[in-house]
Amino acid sequence: MARSASAKSGADAVNWQPAWGGRTHFVIFDAAYGDGAAFQQTLHAWRNDPRRPARLHYIALANEALPGFRRIPQVEDAVTLDLLTAPLDSALEQLSARLDAIWLRGAADAGTRFAHALGKLAEPGALLDADGLPHAQMATLARAGFAWEPGVQRAVFASRRPQAAPAPPRARHAIVIGAGLAGAAACERLCARGWKVTLIERHAQPAREASGNLAGITMPLLSKDDNLMTRLSRAAFLYAQAYWDRIGGNDIDSARCGVLQLARDPAHADVQRAIAASRAWPADFAEWLEAPAAGELLGAPAPDGAWLFRQGGWVRPASACGAMLTACGDALVRRFGAGKVTLEQRGAGWCAIDVAGEVLAQAPVVVLANGTGAADMPLAAGLPLSPVRGQVTHLAQGAAPALPFVLCREAYLTPAVGGWHSLGASYDDDADPALRQDSQDENLAKIGAMLGDLALGRAAPLQGRVGFRCVAPDRMPLAGALPDPDAASRIERLRDVPRHAGVYGLLGYASRGLTWAPLAAELLAAQLNGEPLPLEADLVAALDPARFLLRERRRGEVG
Repeated sequence: MARSASAKSGADAVNWQPAWGGRTHFVIFDAAYGDGAAFQQTLHAWRNDPRRPARLHYIALANEALPGFRRIPQVEDAVTLDLLTAPLDSALEQLSARLDAIWLRGAADAGTRFAHALGKLAEPGALLDADGLPHAQMATLARAGFAWEPGVQRAVFASRRPQAAPAPPRARHAIVIGAGLAGAAACERLCARGWKVTLIERHAQPAREASGNLAGITMPLLSKDDNLMTRLSRAAFLYAQAYWDRIGGNDIDSARCGVLQLARDPAHADVQRAIAASRAWPADFAEWLEAPAAGELLGAPAPDGAWLFRQGGWVRPASACGAMLTACGDALVRRFGAGKVTLEQRGAGWCAIDVAGEVLAQAPVVVLANGTGAADMPLAAGLPLSPVRGQVTHLAQGAAPALPFVLCREAYLTPAVGGWHSLGASYDDDADPALRQDSQDENLAKIGAMLGDLALGRAAPLQGRVGFRCVAPDRMPLAGALPDPDAASRIERLRDVPRHAGVYGLLGYASRGLTWAPLAAELLAAQLNGEPLPLEADLVAALDPARFLLRERRRGEVG
């Protein structure tokens, strides 16, 4: 696709000339999103062209209030919009995509460093259309492989890279193991791209393990250094909010009622004030409240202040799983009540086999999304995943304050859901599946301390639920191709790590499945479909299941 040389950003963006070039996936990079008018015109052209590519990916620099990459779900599953809030060179260096069209507007002051990154991302024959570039930028782009047309700021990328032979196409059919949040999201994101998926669950119903709690909470994280966990949490939270709205409508039992997170003590409050001062956070994303305002909202003393996350809230995970599976339609085959399943490689594919020896499904791709159950599968051997017991306490409505928001600090308290407040959850290092009084007492004590009511729930019966979170040592999720430790020898980078052919994981969501599941599934689906990735390259690397093996080998070499 090209545009006229006189077209500008925003409301002046006109005369877009579709030239899809017969591609099935068409990827555009726009250096100036502006008010989105260019995106809307491109979307209009795509919708009305019978020769359009099957998928349209629009990636643009934008002056969003929050930094980083943000994928925004669209009405059509075949359209992807990514907004990148970062300097041009940094954004391109973190971008994982192959670009078919490049629009450089407003880039005259961006220096020349971006040209090398752009040359690495451009597809052979990609069209670059620019306005107002100085000679130094044009010359640097020419050295990066862009051949300029005489008299206009338009160029074609003439790749100097050796072209690898195209890989043979792989059937778009996957087996997903596990029907909790991770597995249901994987099914929905793959089916939305036209994949056929067979979902295998050992229980008779979805969301029977860690995703079976009455209510879970959703909220972002903040940190002074805006670390990897914080950046992932922000991107995932924003994506999940839009995703749940789009996928669930009224079918998801939830409330975006806000989350009030109390500071733990004066020292912790000082850190939070520094975070609040470090950036002008949009109030609907995160607002720091000093003690008077926090206490007034809580209706009890909050001497150290609190964060208010207005867009946070609670979701019943089973309802979210149900909405995602319903959205899959006929592309999804459900095999529930399968019991224990083994995976066996046959030819270029994988077979899922039950204890009776029956083949439940066969496909070239397998996604392990079964939480702690993955530890029992040889293909996940070596992944340092731990089951962590979590007991949630249920208090009958009226036995706890009727707060209109979720309250949290060391534990959380939800508004009544189905007549029950959820409190917890404990973090226990044992495998006891039964409800225990000591865990209930611990939950009640934490919530009572936050509310200034140390007698909260003392006479309450032992009610609640026990689940086991799947937790990695760095507390980050795992999303991507699983490593093959037996085939690994000397490895220096993630791309050197041998992988099990066609085997992927969505694991280690700990207590953040409602926040992480949609974006992690989107990431994996984009990887499998050969599409631009929705996260910065360093965040993708931070989620790579092979990261632990790489660290282990590096430590061994140092030792």
